[in-house]
Amino acid sequence: MQVHYLEIVTAEVDSVCAACAKVHGVSFGKPEPGLGNARTAKFANGGMIGVRAPMAETETPVVRPYLLVDDIEAAAAAAVEAGGEIAYPPFEIPGHGMFSIYILGGIQHGLWQV
Repeated sequence: MQVHYLEIVTAEVDSVCAACAKVHGVSFGKPEPGLGNARTAKFANGGMIGVRAPMAETETPVVRPYLLVDDIEAAAAAAVEAGGEIAYPPFEIPGHGMFSIYILGGIQHGLWQV
C-alpha cells in the first residue's frame, strides 16, 4: 500500500500549510484549481499532500488518505463488496489521474489511480 495523495480539508489552510512546512521541511505551492484549490507539496516517493478549504458549507474538516491502486473501478467495486458506500465514484482529474471516495466504518477512504 502506498499513500499517493493525503488530503487535508480545513478552514485554517495557511496555518496548516505553515505547520507542515516547518515540521516536515516541505514547500507548498499556490492553490491548484483541479484539486479543489488545494495547496500541495510533494512527497519524496512521488505522492503529495494537499491542504484545502471546504468546498461547500456542509463539508467538514477531514484528513483523507488516497491509496494508490492499479484499477480504480475494480478497487471501488471491492470496497462496496466489503460493505463500503461510494461517496464519490471514480472521476478523472486532468493531469493527476482518477480518484474515488468510499465510506466504511464512519471513515472516508480515498482511492487513486495514475
